[in-house]
Amino acid sequence: MIAISLPIKLNEAEIEEFGKEIDAIYEEVKASLGTRDAQYIKRLIKTERALSFVARWTILGSLFFIADWNVFLCLIGTGTFLLGLAKILENMEIGHNVLHGQWDWMRDAEINSTVWEWDHACPSDQWKHSHNVVHHTWANVLGKDYDVGYGVLRITDKQRWRKRYLLNPILNVVLAVNFEWGIGIHDINLKRLFIGSSEQLTHNRLLLKRFGQKALRQSLKDYVVWPALAGPFFLYVLLANITANIMRNLWTNLIIFCGHFPDGVYVFKKSDVEGETRAHWYVRQLLASANIRGSKLFHILTGQLSHQIEHHLFPDMPSNRYPEVAPRVQALCARYGLPYNCASLWRQYATTTWKIWRLSLPGGKTSPAANI
Repeated sequence: MIAISLPIKLNEAEIEEFGKEIDAIYEEVKASLGTRDAQYIKRLIKTERALSFVARWTILGSLFFIADWNVFLCLIGTGTFLLGLAKILENMEIGHNVLHGQWDWMRDAEINSTVWEWDHACPSDQWKHSHNVVHHTWANVLGKDYDVGYGVLRITDKQRWRKRYLLNPILNVVLAVNFEWGIGIHDINLKRLFIGSSEQLTHNRLLLKRFGQKALRQSLKDYVVWPALAGPFFLYVLLANITANIMRNLWTNLIIFCGHFPDGVYVFKKSDVEGETRAHWYVRQLLASANIRGSKLFHILTGQLSHQIEHHLFPDMPSNRYPEVAPRVQALCARYGLPYNCASLWRQYATTTWKIWRLSLPGGKTSPAANI
């Protein structure tokens, strides 16, 4: 029995027709994939690896100029910035999208969601489950999508206020700085490490063990091996690597939060989506996402998640195609009278931050009151 409750004025037939038009866009793009798409991702991977190489050795090379503090700071600062940039590219436009299966059609032995392991503390298979399966299936459905507040924040008035939410502003900063680690444990039910059936305990302890192994490798690489190459200047390289990782964490947190939590984005209850069809699912993804305006370089650095709407409608479409289909999706929404949430980074960030601060206190109204 269909019990869908979406805040739109379309009838069932119109929703299904909208779904068919979304499907048509996807099939059209899928049929046109070819050489230019493959060249895009291969060129991007080469760029990221070259950038990482230059960054690592610029950081180490800066140590030869440590006697001249100004030159040293300029070089190590440049290397740190380039390393942070390389990590952003690898995690956002490469790793995230490869793990979505966006490039599996190439049948490449390396650029494939089944074998790719990204430069991140979270094991790729755990990320694919918590993100691709859980989040993308249940985007912004309270109690189903654990990205709603990431288990620590109140970001909708549908969440019952508790005293711990007074820490919202502080926890938001802590989560942003340590976002890699928050994502790393995201697929682990921490309560089921101690309480639950034997199967639940075993499963979650295995997930924790595998996370620990991957986190150890990442930590050894960034915080032991590379700094050790600096010998007595270990701490300088360690600080540079920590800074680069924090730079990546802050950026990814900013883009992801601005794609799902600004004003105009809907959060749903489980009962709202019972029995939803594929077309209803498309509409919910649209209402649960927001885009960010920006330049071509900005979109690449966001992993094209500045086109969050298109990404949620077409999660396995190669990300370089999102800018092409975005105007078509927006026009389609206008024709059907559906909202298309697209604004500047400043607007999306400001309204997201205000929401987090406001909801740290009792009350607060966040449900969009769009006239649709």
